[in-house]
Amino acid sequence: MVFFEYSTIMRNTSAILLLLISGLQGLRGQAFESSNLPIVIINTGNFAIVNEPKVDASMHIIDNGPGVINSINDPVNGYDGPIGIEYRGSSSLFLFPKKSYGIEIWTEDGADTTASILAMPEEEDWVMHGPYSDKTLMRNLLAFHLWSGTGRYGSRTRLIEFVLDGSYEGVYVMMEKIKRDNDRVDISRLNPDENTGDDLTGGYIIKLDKFDGSNSFDGWTSPFWPPNRSFEQTVYFQFDYPKGRNITTEQAAYIETYVTEFEQSLVRSEFADYFKGYRQYADVSSFIDFAILNEITKNVDGYRLSTFFYKDRDSNGGKLTMGPIWDFNLAFGNADYCEGGNPEGWAWDFNQYCPEDTWLIPFWWERFLQDLNFTRDLKARWQELRAGPYRTDAILAYIDSVASVLEGPQQRNFERWNNSLGVYIWPNNFVGDTYQQEVDYMKDWIEDRVEWLDRSIERLESNPPYDPTGLATDQGEIKVFPSPFSTTVFVTSKIEFNHLKLFDLHGRVLFDRPLKPVTHYRIDSPDLPKGIYILEVVLDSGISEKKLVIRR
Repeated sequence: MVFFEYSTIMRNTSAILLLLISGLQGLRGQAFESSNLPIVIINTGNFAIVNEPKVDASMHIIDNGPGVINSINDPVNGYDGPIGIEYRGSSSLFLFPKKSYGIEIWTEDGADTTASILAMPEEEDWVMHGPYSDKTLMRNLLAFHLWSGTGRYGSRTRLIEFVLDGSYEGVYVMMEKIKRDNDRVDISRLNPDENTGDDLTGGYIIKLDKFDGSNSFDGWTSPFWPPNRSFEQTVYFQFDYPKGRNITTEQAAYIETYVTEFEQSLVRSEFADYFKGYRQYADVSSFIDFAILNEITKNVDGYRLSTFFYKDRDSNGGKLTMGPIWDFNLAFGNADYCEGGNPEGWAWDFNQYCPEDTWLIPFWWERFLQDLNFTRDLKARWQELRAGPYRTDAILAYIDSVASVLEGPQQRNFERWNNSLGVYIWPNNFVGDTYQQEVDYMKDWIEDRVEWLDRSIERLESNPPYDPTGLATDQGEIKVFPSPFSTTVFVTSKIEFNHLKLFDLHGRVLFDRPLKPVTHYRIDSPDLPKGIYILEVVLDSGISEKKLVIRR
């Protein structure tokens, strides 16, 4: 954190607000006096905001309630106090002049504290998202609205107009940051001293995402390659809660092992078995809702970036659960690459469209489609949502309602940002000359999208099986025993195998042994530490993998 004396900001709040107000008249050729949206004013004392660390600032919110105009001259009646503020974002941080911000509620001496913002539940961490390439200004808002229709938690959102150090900055979305919290991701708190028993089993939040300066390389690489990769791409899981700097060795090992066992369950021949397959690890209904949301939006980043999942303690259910969702700026036809603008085609086929991309989708989703129970349940859930919150008229009515609220604010926003309507901003698939044209394009795209999904989801159950991992099923009834073992393990099969490889959970090859065709083999491992390993058995008909557990 970077601090300067808070009293220098807050000594006379009303005087500071008067200075800010006077600076707004004629700002960048425009006057900002009032809004039908809440007004958020942040003052850093003109201290430079950076990506890290947060700098000391004050925040003042004017929110007179729904349907009431908020004037820049009105008394502050929302939050009024100290904060820390920093830039946030990955590509957008460097590509776009309109920045997004991370905000942390502070006490006067710079300690973390909590507050309710814009009637959302108390917390310390918040995000101010500044839509720029999304010229509807509402794609994130719409995605979170659709997710809420599933009944699952997603970040609460409020549209605002934002003033920073006397500069009008346009339309923003105040959002809850994804956090473990009773009012956000409601899973068990995991303390550093909880390293055994049920305590160790949760809660965890894991994400797939790009790396930025704050997360380093805290996590692990999946032992399973993404399908259709064009070079040595891998899937990397990052610790989001607890953070990599806080998670203990035992906790990191536990969640890595659990997720790896889930992935291993997907490549086994009995992967679809209700008791032996992946369902013992996964809350399948959450995977289905997550897939439907990413498909209806055709999010070009879906499944592979800004993708979160979590695990609570075993005593609380304890299965992997997809969500919450995050970052849909490039959804709803707003990407001119990798089929993102085409209202037809599956978002989960991204690896086929763009195998050269650095971040690819894990093999899970295409493997799920080999399970007729999964596709049956997906079809039923789609029909249920389409009869309710995903009705076409309901979606379009929501869009129109937001556009109506933004009628005045969007004009000020685009004046502030160099009249960017009618100008290509990466990665626009459509460039409208007016705000209404941008909204109409998105509505037309959604109508085409849901019509295609209605037809295509209906046909899912007849799709032929596809093996995304390239691994054969466990042919030959291969058995590995005893398990766990300490020094010696035996591999047997009804048919001959001719090659064995042993991997650790990071994918490193520990031994690679070509064999004369055999049906029995003994492996001695006096030098290997205790832990979980993957044994690859090569048969003429394909490859089978088995888990080895060594205990000393």
